[in-house]
Amino acid sequence: MRLFVYSALTDSARSYLRRQLPPGFAVVFRTEQPAPEHLAAFQAAELLLGNPPPAWLSEHQPPGLRFWQIDSAGFDQYAGLVLPCPVANVGDYFAWPCAETIVAGILAQYRHLDELAVLQSRQEWVGPPIRKRLRLLRGQRVIILGAGAIGLAVQEQLRGFRCQVRLLARTDARAQLHSKDQLRAALPDTDLVINCLPGSARGFFSADLIEAMRPGSVYASVGRGTTTDEPALIRALQAGHLGGAVLDVTAQEPLPPGHPLWTMPRVLLTQHSAGGQPREDEGKIDIFLGNLERVRRGEAPENLVELRRGY
Repeated sequence: MRLFVYSALTDSARSYLRRQLPPGFAVVFRTEQPAPEHLAAFQAAELLLGNPPPAWLSEHQPPGLRFWQIDSAGFDQYAGLVLPCPVANVGDYFAWPCAETIVAGILAQYRHLDELAVLQSRQEWVGPPIRKRLRLLRGQRVIILGAGAIGLAVQEQLRGFRCQVRLLARTDARAQLHSKDQLRAALPDTDLVINCLPGSARGFFSADLIEAMRPGSVYASVGRGTTTDEPALIRALQAGHLGGAVLDVTAQEPLPPGHPLWTMPRVLLTQHSAGGQPREDEGKIDIFLGNLERVRRGEAPENLVELRRGY
């Protein structure tokens, strides 16, 4: 059986996959092939690991494809595709590290660790004036946008800070807020908004919601950059309406040179690194191998998704 790996795996992860594959499987890694050979290797695949360009799947779909393992949680770029084989994502694999990163960034905001790190690099001691500006995360009123795996992990971590947390989700029974109108009404009494929405919620956190946020409150985003009205967010930060922002994701990635978010005070950018964890690639391989065994037994893979429906 032929496996094509689009993912740019580390050397150690490629070796790990070769060792773990059952006998009779041939693997081709995109990163080990000349660019002109990529598409042909893809079209010959019976198994696929990784996230190839959507056009490859819409225009050059492998005729013998039996299973596709997406190596991310999000897959909105493939919405609407129809494949005759099962497709799975990695489920909640990145949820806990994403939550740790965004909570760490919020703590850095509240405790001015970003500012202190810059002062340390300059060997400049300021001390007492900074101390007077420090805030506590403990007991803050928080709204988490999204009740998926990342949102729930963030909620669990914030429990240790005794935060008053509400979730927003359209239909999830665990959420306390279910519509934009309910969210808009709650924002003036909220200290912290954490966006964990998927890309399918494009533009959800719009200018009117940003304007409704309590003056001095903080906005954080670890879902997809396209779910935030970024120009409106920048205006609110520049005007001093918001107390700061922690952004793992932005509308354009990488963020281009000269973009205002690079140099704005009280903005912390974590550069879409939030899902990082030890042996990250090997973990994705383990998810693929587990699903491969299920498919070989005629069972449905874990974290099965429906591309045409977007979830």
